[in-house]
Amino acid sequence: MSAACDFVALHTGQKMPLIGLGTWKSERGQVKEAVKYALSVGYCHIDCAAAYSNEAEIGEAFQECLGPNKVIKREDLFVTSKLWNTKHHPEDVEPALRKTLGDLKLDYLDLYLMHWPHAFERGDNLFPKNPDNTMRYDYTDYKDTWKAMEKLVEKGLVKAIGLSNFNSCQIDDVLSVAVVKPAVLQVECHPYLAQNELIAHCQKRGLVVTAYSPLGSPDRMWKHPDEPVLLEEPGIKKLAEKYSKSPAQIILRWQVQRKVVAIPKSVTPARIQQNLQVFDFSLTEEEMGHIGSLNKNWRYIVPMITVN
Repeated sequence: MSAACDFVALHTGQKMPLIGLGTWKSERGQVKEAVKYALSVGYCHIDCAAAYSNEAEIGEAFQECLGPNKVIKREDLFVTSKLWNTKHHPEDVEPALRKTLGDLKLDYLDLYLMHWPHAFERGDNLFPKNPDNTMRYDYTDYKDTWKAMEKLVEKGLVKAIGLSNFNSCQIDDVLSVAVVKPAVLQVECHPYLAQNELIAHCQKRGLVVTAYSPLGSPDRMWKHPDEPVLLEEPGIKKLAEKYSKSPAQIILRWQVQRKVVAIPKSVTPARIQQNLQVFDFSLTEEEMGHIGSLNKNWRYIVPMITVN
């Protein structure tokens, strides 16, 4: 794998690169070039999901860049995807994965996550709604979904399985029935939502944590005018000056230095490259502590999903 990547070891023995390219909100028409550019500058971890509706285009990038006679070998790339909420029924799990593999033009995934703990009504509509605009749920227990995901590991279709947007009680619930233990938990995580307790909970149980929206998701359409802007945080800007880095690089360094994987999303070549350049400096213990103390329990990604 590229020397540009630093790794954390999963309990499966796999090496998971600490920086990956996020693809959520990457528009069709842009994501293929973003993935190709990321691979060309040394990324070896791409984070995908069926619900992002852009896996077929990412698959085109993989087809062009990966393979026995290409610069990048399949085994040198770590690819994650996620099972969507409408596919929690145990019978739907393998077909959903096979659709993702077909779109991505891959034979296997390195990691497959359950995207959310709650199930929506079965079908191909990503967000099935009632006439009053509330979500239509399905009552499949996520532990039954987990058992179906375990079979994917047995079949060699995925190397590891994990969870996304689960809390510590739900993680323990899955662990209580798991034959194949979850390797990763992916959650929103950045200095304003440091997730210190949840990370400690996971690390104690052998799960690696991946941070999505690690820069506070500044490109969201639904921003609140009064919300705090992470990249404008004075303490982070001061560290950026000290190390001749950008505020984004300081924030990503903080994550990887505490062994949290980060998957910043960008389609801008300069930013894609910059986000990977966080392995040539270190923050002091005091600086790490300062960034960790900025926590406000502020969620930028507020789920519009509630479970009674």
